[in-house]
Amino acid sequence: MPPLPRIARTALLLLAGATLAGCASAGYYAQSIQGHLALMGAREDVGRLIRDEDTPDALRSRLILAEEIRTFAIEALALPDNGSYRTYADIGREVVTWNVVATPPLSLDPVAWCFPVFGCVAYRGYFAEEDAIAFARTLVAEGLDVTIGGSIAYSTLGWFRDPLLNTMIFDPDYALAGTIFHELAHQRLYVNDDSMFNESYAVAVEREGMRRWLAAHGTPELVAAYRASEQRREDFVTLVLGARDRLDALYASDRSDAEKLRRKAAIFDQLRADYRVLRAAWGGYAGYDRWFAQDLNNANLASIATYNATVPAFDALLASVGGDMAAFHAAAEALGRLPRAERDAALARLAEGAG
Repeated sequence: MPPLPRIARTALLLLAGATLAGCASAGYYAQSIQGHLALMGAREDVGRLIRDEDTPDALRSRLILAEEIRTFAIEALALPDNGSYRTYADIGREVVTWNVVATPPLSLDPVAWCFPVFGCVAYRGYFAEEDAIAFARTLVAEGLDVTIGGSIAYSTLGWFRDPLLNTMIFDPDYALAGTIFHELAHQRLYVNDDSMFNESYAVAVEREGMRRWLAAHGTPELVAAYRASEQRREDFVTLVLGARDRLDALYASDRSDAEKLRRKAAIFDQLRADYRVLRAAWGGYAGYDRWFAQDLNNANLASIATYNATVPAFDALLASVGGDMAAFHAAAEALGRLPRAERDAALARLAEGAG
């Protein structure tokens, strides 16, 4: 499997794993514990690094920026004021974990793996890429659609002092801000057994936070770069979710499985063709080429949907409280307390009302 672009933001700490049928293997439990301890052990205090004469200037300037972003998150976005992102860790690789996502071949619903405390999530994370690939192969052998995505951030949902990482620190200013806002949103609100709710809420906070950060601190050049990046992201998401909708309708139809598989392949072929047109409209921007270079399947689309499908509903919720972030978080928390069916219905109404 080829390496994937960094679409996924977060790897949640899942120390006590479980397979679909019960407790996970001792090996999975051990790699989770060992990876977590190694990451926590690599942390260094940001303030000390900033003061240390041996800290490279490039890193020092990014850590100073991260501290400013952290303060902004508390004051302007009503996000938690805790020990997270007050430390820094260089883990010596480009991603922190590799997340395996799987779906049935004729379904867009991701397989869920369930864990004590954190509930069920739509992926299973590994600290070593080879372990993720080995697990993915077992799922492929079972006939599932499978993908692996790398995460640039790591969240313990506030149980530990989550560090800034080398995987994120040198991203563009707006992207670094967005990552910090996204991860702190998970610490503000996390609903067990609903990955799409959690990630779409965090993406909504991330995007609103980036807009406010840029309005307060952005240069014209940085604002222009963000707007161009955001437009491409929205174009990409619209393209992918459109294909997902077509597949969803196909899978719900009364066609034979053989016909569904044939039409499934045609929809993915059309998705690639549509991307080539979109890429040309972007002037040849190639940032999503690696994603489309994969052997695309349902799991790829499920991953994108988890992070984006209900963002419009959260945008509408924020608008309904006049942009008041504290009120927005409280309203989202109220939604999170609803039974799943009622929560989904409420989000659907919000999205519909937003047009």
